[in-house]
Amino acid sequence: MTRIAVLQMTSGIDPDRNSNDICKAVADASAGGAEILFTPEMSGLLDRDRQRGSASIVEEGHDGVLESVRQAARETNIWVAIGSLAIRRDDGRFANRSFLIGPDGEIAARYDKIHMFDVELSTGESWRESAAYEPGTEVVTVDNTPVGRLGLSICYDIRFPALFQELGNRGCDVIAIPAAFTVPTGKAHWHLMQRARAVEASAFVVAAAQVGKHEDGRETFGHSLVIDPWGEVLLDMGGEGAGLGFAEIDLGRIAEVRRQLPSLANRREIAT
Repeated sequence: MTRIAVLQMTSGIDPDRNSNDICKAVADASAGGAEILFTPEMSGLLDRDRQRGSASIVEEGHDGVLESVRQAARETNIWVAIGSLAIRRDDGRFANRSFLIGPDGEIAARYDKIHMFDVELSTGESWRESAAYEPGTEVVTVDNTPVGRLGLSICYDIRFPALFQELGNRGCDVIAIPAAFTVPTGKAHWHLMQRARAVEASAFVVAAAQVGKHEDGRETFGHSLVIDPWGEVLLDMGGEGAGLGFAEIDLGRIAEVRRQLPSLANRREIAT
């Protein structure tokens, strides 16, 4: 069994305060016996006012949140999957970028969110992530983590099954789906899609989420989840507040499910 920790956050507009929350969770996760901590999308900064927020978005090598988390991981000897940080690229555009940090504090992997959240909801909420962020192009998996082969994705990616089909084809044991889901879409689709992705890939899903009312005025759904390859919910942190949760992952469960329902092996290409 592998013990993991999941951080549910209410990130705000001050990266230093968010960094302190993450680093405290790193220490608490390690003290609680976890081998890896998962954090939500936009852990370091959540600000829909792009003019104000852009002042805090810097190049990866100058990002204070990233550096602090790397140091915390090194000091506590734990892996940290940072759901994502807003990073300034060399061309001036932003990237919504996940980082996997090893217990030595080194960056083991990066993933830039592929699918941009450009939507108009019936509630009046309007989001245009592509106006500032450049989408990624690469599917990313990482071997030899405490949870086996880890696949990386971010939030809105969950609505695009082809990505998860590829992660399943690559034999991922665990897929991270960190998020800052809106409340209306969360109520309608969050649990449904998270469970579906776990079943489709015959893999564990770990979905660390933002929750509650944020300084920038938005409200997020919460309900950070850990789901097993059969679609069973092992952890649901609810929608009421931030906190740290723990779950035990039995990687042997993956082979058991894939023996019973070998959907990955049975998959066929569909002619178009």
